[in-house]
Amino acid sequence: MTSITVGTWGRSLAVRVPQEIARATGLVEGEQVDIEIHDGDIVLRRSSARADARHRANAALERMVELSNTVSLDGLSIRELVDEGRR
Repeated sequence: MTSITVGTWGRSLAVRVPQEIARATGLVEGEQVDIEIHDGDIVLRRSSARADARHRANAALERMVELSNTVSLDGLSIRELVDEGRR
């Protein structure tokens, strides 16, 4: 758990999202989030469309990683091409 301090932004209260949490969740500047109260707690959530798109992107990435050793280009696997590009 990370503790943060509530500040002000104009006439509203504001919280800053620490960088490590932003990175871990993929939250980016300008992204819209939903805020709600749940049993007296404040809950922030991505809009459902954004969350669905992120889920589909992560699933596609996992599939690409699975296929990276089986799909080839001129006899080289994607993994070999990536490794070659890192040299």
